Amino acid sequence: MSNEALYSIKETAEKAGLSEDTIRYYEKIQLLPRADRKANRHRVYRQEDIRTMKLISCLKKTGMSLEDMKPYLHMSMDSNLDEFTEEREMLVSHRMKIEAQIASLQQVVDFIDEKLNKRSLFPDECPINGENQMSAFEKKNMFS
Repeated sequence: MSNEALYSIKETAEKAGLSEDTIRYYEKIQLLPRADRKANRHRVYRQEDIRTMKLISCLKKTGMSLEDMKPYLHMSMDSNLDEFTEEREMLVSHRMKIEAQIASLQQVVDFIDEKLNKRSLFPDECPINGENQMSAFEKKNMFS
């Protein structure tokens, strides 16, 4: 190993904003590469590993599944997304899905605002378009 900074799993968890168990789980499902080990078999991580963990956290907040993240995590930090057309298209598709969810949620907010302004809960007809509604699974992933 070079003389770059190495961090214990505890230090890494604090810096990355993840639990130690989550880091171990991400290694187990091969979302992260197996950590290097010291002579005493304790895991050690580098700053690049922490950056990858932070990327996973950000992608997770967008509602992306752990499985769908894998192609992005194999890219280097300085990769140009334009050179990875399939991954770029997947990200564009994910963005479009989120835009549809935003539009759906805006319909819900508008409906609630209308009900609050009219002080009546019963609509003549439901103005919320069911096609764009998020499933319970999507809501769980979006907001967890």
